[in-house]
Amino acid sequence: MNRTWNHTVKHSTKIAGAVVISAALLTGCSSQPPADATANTAEAQLKTVRAAPIEKRKISEPMEQVADVISSIQMDIVTKAGGDVKEILKKRGDMVNKGEVIFRLDPTDVLIQKEKTQIALATAQQQIAKARQDLADSKLDLQNGIKKLEQSIKDMEKDYNKMRNDYDMGLVTKFQLEQMESQLNNLRLDLESSQNKLKTLESTNSLAQLEQAVQTSNLSIREIDRTLENMEVKATVSGVLTDLPIEVGMYLNGGFRAAQVQQLDPIKIKAELTEEMAKLVRGKTELTFYIPGTLDHTKAKVSYLADVMSSQSKSFTLELEVPNGDRKLKPGMKAQILLTEESEQMVVTVPSLSVVREGGETFVFILVGDQVEKRKVSLGRVNDTFQEVLSGVSEGEQLIVSGQNQLKDKEKVQLAK
Repeated sequence: MNRTWNHTVKHSTKIAGAVVISAALLTGCSSQPPADATANTAEAQLKTVRAAPIEKRKISEPMEQVADVISSIQMDIVTKAGGDVKEILKKRGDMVNKGEVIFRLDPTDVLIQKEKTQIALATAQQQIAKARQDLADSKLDLQNGIKKLEQSIKDMEKDYNKMRNDYDMGLVTKFQLEQMESQLNNLRLDLESSQNKLKTLESTNSLAQLEQAVQTSNLSIREIDRTLENMEVKATVSGVLTDLPIEVGMYLNGGFRAAQVQQLDPIKIKAELTEEMAKLVRGKTELTFYIPGTLDHTKAKVSYLADVMSSQSKSFTLELEVPNGDRKLKPGMKAQILLTEESEQMVVTVPSLSVVREGGETFVFILVGDQVEKRKVSLGRVNDTFQEVLSGVSEGEQLIVSGQNQLKDKEKVQLAK
């Protein structure tokens, strides 16, 4: 019986020892976890995010502005001479070319005036021809008279010298000598007078008045010829005749506004822009326009953009210049000007939900390697769920689109699988 008891005790002691050893082994194993378990724990501590590349998207349709088609020049045709309307060659609405006659004035009165002036000119020319001949004859007479006087003085001087000798010899009286001396002095005075007259004729223009009359007549004829040219009233530019308030037989004074021509080639497209619209086109040399239902999208030269806002319209005037040889564009039409092109609407965008707002400023998070960078961005236009980014990020960068609200700058993250 004791043997049985002892055997039972020994067996129980072995079992208890095995249990203690097993427990110790288990405790040792749990104090040194496997490497895989450690890695999983570290990953579990990183925040999980989603990222997507930043892309360019069409943010909106091109901005348009309604505009008016107007003539490039509106030229008033004013009469430069007065007269009765004799003939009208064009009518309102006709196309005219520069230099083409629109109407004619009656030139009868001007032609009569020209004939009178031509007669006066001919008379003055005859008078001046006669005066020139008379002047030539007078000069010749004076020249001949001077030669005669000079010869007479020489002869008399010889006689006077002989008489003085005779006087010294007592052959002639003193009275006779003085008488001859007086005659010689008179001849000398006559010679001096004739020389002065000849000098005066040669140094002065005695025909000046007649020559001036000839010049005046010539100028009058030139003026009359100019007036006769103005009897034909011509178009000063090519375009459409939009106004012609005259009738045959009507008397028109000089300076009367008899017609108006609007130049259609080139033609202008004019719009009034706000300050923001003006900024969109400033610096551009051409813009696209179209006429709904008439003309497809066409490029046109920017001929004018006001630098200063109009005090009356509170806008900036924009003008485009368009070749219009086929006359498809007509004043009064409405046009649409594209202030921006399709390519300008393709901009860098981010999803609106990816933007983090703090204290009135906007940020996004960019994935760089296994870290995120907090970037301040400037935002622009909105299109549905996307928003234009003006600065701060570039196309192709990896944008955090999920989980960004819990992130900090330079924080390591893991991408969602």
